[in-house]
Amino acid sequence: MDNSGKNREHWQSRAGFILAAAGSAIGLGNIWRFPYMTGEHGGAAFILIYLIAVLLLGYPLLVNEMALGRKAQSDPVGIFKRLAPQSPWWLTGALAVFTGFFILSYYAVVAGWSFAYIYKVVLAAASPGMDHALAFREHISSVVEPIVWQGLFVVLTVAIIAAGVVNGIQRWSTILMPVLFVLLLVLIVRSITLPGAGEGLVYYLKPDFGKVTGRTVLAALSQAFFSLSIGMGAILTYGSYLRKKDEITGSAAWVAGLDTGIALLAGLALFPAIFALGFEPGAGPGLAFITLPAVFAKMPLGGFFGVLFFFLLGIAALTSAISLLEVVTAWLIDEKGWSRRRAAVCMGIAVFIVGIPASLGYSLLKGFSFPGLGMDMLDTYDWISNSIFLPLGGILTAVFTGYVWGGTRAAREVGRGRKASSIVKIWVWLIRYVVPVLIIVIMAVGIYDTFVR
Repeated sequence: MDNSGKNREHWQSRAGFILAAAGSAIGLGNIWRFPYMTGEHGGAAFILIYLIAVLLLGYPLLVNEMALGRKAQSDPVGIFKRLAPQSPWWLTGALAVFTGFFILSYYAVVAGWSFAYIYKVVLAAASPGMDHALAFREHISSVVEPIVWQGLFVVLTVAIIAAGVVNGIQRWSTILMPVLFVLLLVLIVRSITLPGAGEGLVYYLKPDFGKVTGRTVLAALSQAFFSLSIGMGAILTYGSYLRKKDEITGSAAWVAGLDTGIALLAGLALFPAIFALGFEPGAGPGLAFITLPAVFAKMPLGGFFGVLFFFLLGIAALTSAISLLEVVTAWLIDEKGWSRRRAAVCMGIAVFIVGIPASLGYSLLKGFSFPGLGMDMLDTYDWISNSIFLPLGGILTAVFTGYVWGGTRAAREVGRGRKASSIVKIWVWLIRYVVPVLIIVIMAVGIYDTFVR
């Protein structure tokens, strides 16, 4: 067991791993969903609750998946086969692989929209009278155009994964993550210096505990769970490229901190400009693809800053997509003996094909929905992933570590043979008793909201 992964490619540096794992966690949801939720749920009050949720739920699961990956030095399926041989627990790894594949299939569709808007926002800035809601509907309801952009995004992701862990994932993560940070800073400076930006800052950051309800707490728990790339095999896989001497607890703290920090900065880039130019904040894709192009169209040098924003959005999407494609690629390499290039290309093609119905849900498949859900295809993909696959994977992984692999062995791996510190002991207690309960609550509420409310 200890010799497993002897010839496995590993991260060349701790910083490279942290940037890659943070890139996996930082995605489209950080750029528009987290800021919107913060504003709607009490500003700084929501941020405080979210940080507590990260400590109780997100951070323990990050440490858990990193430890499992480093111990087994294998893909998600191989991890459970090696740590619990001759048992059905390998199915938990299989669920993680499938979840990563499934999420990437529709994630590429929205990422394609982001890439398309890098040039569409220039057209919007040049047409002050443009109906941005209509323009967005026309784009997503087109049959061919969104699929072309989806395909281009998948090709770019495949190219990076085919280059390998060090030359592909680590190299591009160390380039893209600093670029993402710099772009955010540029947008923040432009946003907060607009006349009237203060109202947006108040909306976003002023604590309003009157808005805090039970739903606020659940929203914070959900965001902490879904925004850190846990439950989808990405951190399990990235953890398997850690060297035995690489430290886990501090690295996990860095990843959680960067994920939260980028999300907070995104809000500073968005809301001051939205309020300064007289727009109302909106949720989900409407904020990014309808409201913001209208904001940039009214802003001095709006075309330039609009391109920066959607380039930023594209980078965030790409760093997450890289980790998701790596999950299924690593599975084919480790379990099936495929070459990296063959695995990346074949899985990229499969991801593209499976994602096409999600794109066509606004055109040829418009009006189609699965019985009982009443959602378009993209929302259906998203609901199945976020309400079923991800929480189920999170519960099973926590239960496996706490009760099958065992708290003692898990603590030894996290501490690498040293006497378990107080932090590690608390981590074991959270994984065994707190984390499974919190995820069950998230899963139950998601299902209840869909079928009962």
